[in-house]
Amino acid sequence: MSFPRRRSQLALVCALVLAACADPTGSSGAEGRLPRPLTDAEKAVVGASNQFAFALLGRVNAEHPGDNLFISPLSVSMALGMTMNGTAGATMSEMRGMLGFGSLPLEDVNASYRSLIELLRGLDGRVDFRIANAIWYDDAFPVEEPFVNITRTFFDARVDARPFTDPATVQTINDWVRTATAGKIEEILDAIPPDAVMYLLNAIYFKGDWTTQFDPELTAPQPFAGHNGPTTVPLMHVTDSVRYAEIDGTQLIELPYGGGAFAMSVVLPPSGEDIEAFLAEFTTARWNALHGAAARTPVMIWLPKFTLEQDYTLNDALQALGMRLAFDGGDFTPMSGAHGRELAVSKVKHKTFVDVHEEGTEAAAVTSVEIIRVCACGPLYPAFRADRPFLFAIRERASGTILFVGKVGAL
Repeated sequence: MSFPRRRSQLALVCALVLAACADPTGSSGAEGRLPRPLTDAEKAVVGASNQFAFALLGRVNAEHPGDNLFISPLSVSMALGMTMNGTAGATMSEMRGMLGFGSLPLEDVNASYRSLIELLRGLDGRVDFRIANAIWYDDAFPVEEPFVNITRTFFDARVDARPFTDPATVQTINDWVRTATAGKIEEILDAIPPDAVMYLLNAIYFKGDWTTQFDPELTAPQPFAGHNGPTTVPLMHVTDSVRYAEIDGTQLIELPYGGGAFAMSVVLPPSGEDIEAFLAEFTTARWNALHGAAARTPVMIWLPKFTLEQDYTLNDALQALGMRLAFDGGDFTPMSGAHGRELAVSKVKHKTFVDVHEEGTEAAAVTSVEIIRVCACGPLYPAFRADRPFLFAIRERASGTILFVGKVGAL
């Protein structure tokens, strides 16, 4: 079942689904534990990712007031993390700052991305969690080998050169997106513009059954105080022992999936408080405080059954968060040598899907970073078109002796 977009009370629920997958305290899910302690660098990257999550959510919400939201900050962070490795100087500094990495060495950031990928992929055998990265670039465009090696080594990225003038390349990229998201997101590209030279993509797919499922027979139409007035929605119901907290009227429950490694955290504002005002003031500190106060207790739970499909262009939000030079034409020399000064990020697209029902949750996200050439400096390579009168010669190369010389004025 799909609800109208303007149900902002669901916004925070949706946006925090994937943020709950990584807990910087070292615990995982409701009662699960990580197979090993996180390193200090990994904790810093997870903390930065969560900071970025709420910063991005706030900016996207400001652009879509009153709308439902569902984003994957982890997907956006990984796609931009790959892109960041292709930048240098002030362009990289802006991206590092926006993503929250500060002075953390780039080697530690990359290594932590890699270990996080490995950790999440195998964390819970009862949950289907997939994460994939890929880069497609025009086969006429020069790409630096160290950049390619970094993305393959630390992001496990598929790197593929294709002719961007061939319409089949769009289909190839969309086929990858469809496969990586188990068919929940059909495509990310409609066409490749003539100035595009590279796409950096991340895809995430999640499918988990609740550890304690909702009984479908208890799902019933119930009033819902929506942003645009009261309505009726199907509310699922269960009474279960879960982690619960309440601070100053703000409530949190944690609903685990599978073996408990993953969970949905649902945050409910105080009664009568507008969700827009609540979200505008919600911080990572409040998020951490709620989770820190959570304890297992029996709770009567009602949760809407809903499906959302969202499509965002994140350019404005990312620039507002401090990533400006990359869009204006910054330093991408690690990506393409001298040609890197002719490049810019043209578009950051983000598509998401989530279905919350009695058995569990299915969610998917794709982030695409489009790189284009922005300078008016002509083609990447010299062009020679003998479509007018010309001279020619036949010569011996070693000595330079001309054997024949001629002119073609008409054919």
